[in-house]
Amino acid sequence: MTKSLDDALSAKRESKYIEFKSVFDVTSTGEWCEVIKDVVAIANTGGGAIVIGVDNKGKPTGADVSTVLELDPAKLTDKLNKYTGVQFSDFEIQRGTKRGKTVAVVLIGASPLPMVFTRPGTYTIEDSKQKTAFSQGTVYFRHGAKSEPGTSADLRDVVERRLNEIRHDWLSGVRRVVEATPGSAIQVISPEVVKLLDAKSVRIVDDPTQATGVIDTDQTHPFRQKELIAAVRKKLPKKTRFNSFDVLALKRVYKIENRQEFSHQRKFGSLQYSEQYADWIVKKCQEDEDFFTKTRKTYSKRR
Repeated sequence: MTKSLDDALSAKRESKYIEFKSVFDVTSTGEWCEVIKDVVAIANTGGGAIVIGVDNKGKPTGADVSTVLELDPAKLTDKLNKYTGVQFSDFEIQRGTKRGKTVAVVLIGASPLPMVFTRPGTYTIEDSKQKTAFSQGTVYFRHGAKSEPGTSADLRDVVERRLNEIRHDWLSGVRRVVEATPGSAIQVISPEVVKLLDAKSVRIVDDPTQATGVIDTDQTHPFRQKELIAAVRKKLPKKTRFNSFDVLALKRVYKIENRQEFSHQRKFGSLQYSEQYADWIVKKCQEDEDFFTKTRKTYSKRR
């Protein structure tokens, strides 16, 4: 899998994880449909990259990619949501250079579950004819250098990839038990509690005077990414820029996924965020009007 900008720029041919595009007109419905098809296929396959501004052999075309580099990542997330119903934002649009020419690279992460197209990607071509990039109900994967409808083998690969992730988690848990210091205690949880944990988070305390109960995470962490962005924008001046890239930058720079008061990871789902987190973002921005700019720069340096 292509994991970095350098990997994408050094690729000399298209592959299961790499797609080349000579141009991308962000005003064209047809080109949007084709890009969305490739993003979904790559994400479903495990992640990769789309390099824009190169021919099918990876040589730079010299095409103007400024509009792609200036593209608000939230727009791509919204387009993906329009056609799949999924708020997928595990991607980055980066500037790259090949043979002295500027290219745009969309680095794409893996989708936890395959994204399915919930509406067709149909657009008009010459002579008012219609072309369909993808159909409703289809699941796309990468087959070599092509984005195509999935097969049974693709679905088996998804299951295997998920099982490998679960095995890794299990082994990490076993390792923690083996390496635990003498005197450590292991808690056995009943199947009933396991079922509860699948849907809810439980606060377990040692103090018998405190209640142990179920926390409804839909109440404590009601926001998915789209709702979080809307909540923050509502409390800030209209000119303030805050989008899905900022959510990603904040998450990585401040390790938001490790802060339970700010985020909660649903099983087989995306992060959900609390109102407390939205208020924290607003407060930080009010204290420092360059807060978002500084966070973006810090995140870019760390990649």
